[in-house]
Amino acid sequence: MSREIRAVLFDLDGTLLDTLSDIATAMNTALAAHGLPTHPVDAYRRMVGSGAEVLVRRALSECGEHRGEHRGEAASDDLVASVLRLMKREYASHPVSQTCPYPGILHAVAELAELAIPLAVLSNKPDELVEPILAEFFARGTFSVARGHVTGLPRKPDPAGARAIASELEVPARQCLYLGDSDVDVHTALNAGMVAIGAAWGFRGSAELIEAGAQRVINDPGELAPLVRSYMVYTGGADIGRTD
Repeated sequence: MSREIRAVLFDLDGTLLDTLSDIATAMNTALAAHGLPTHPVDAYRRMVGSGAEVLVRRALSECGEHRGEHRGEAASDDLVASVLRLMKREYASHPVSQTCPYPGILHAVAELAELAIPLAVLSNKPDELVEPILAEFFARGTFSVARGHVTGLPRKPDPAGARAIASELEVPARQCLYLGDSDVDVHTALNAGMVAIGAAWGFRGSAELIEAGAQRVINDPGELAPLVRSYMVYTGGADIGRTD
């Protein structure tokens, strides 16, 4: 039994765009304003991906370790809320100062557009930021749907957002490919019944993606359009091959 891919969904941070420096700058500004130690940009690779509040809690946990507190000691809810509020304000005011598309991603998206299948974005970034950020780098209409996290609705890896996009595109979830750079993205795709493809160029790397169950990991955006063109996925329980 085989299935054709009729739509492609993308994660945003770490997949389409390298947003790490802008996120780190906003987070470090919020930490410093509270008299807390800041972190190197690269440290944020392991903190992002599950939404802004989780990012803040992880950053505060690292601050606690730097101060010699017990590992895993939780920050107070008041501190989390205060840092989160400032971080979100800082990020919203400068979301693309250092952000850029990954090399080859603009060409890869253009190649997919030529296939006349709908493209969409699903992010854990606040919903109100997703379209403005995409508009800085992609032509209007490139993505049929672009969605982030909305307060009160579950974040990835809950499949609700991915399934809602598939429904809006009028494509069965099982005929959608989801490309992302983290275990959160792989689990989202698998939970939604979509094909899970890992982007090794992103924040986390191939090992995490393979361990999470990605059906394939690609090393370069240029691999994506050829994969979709020829994609016939055998669904009898076998994966479709992995590269790293």
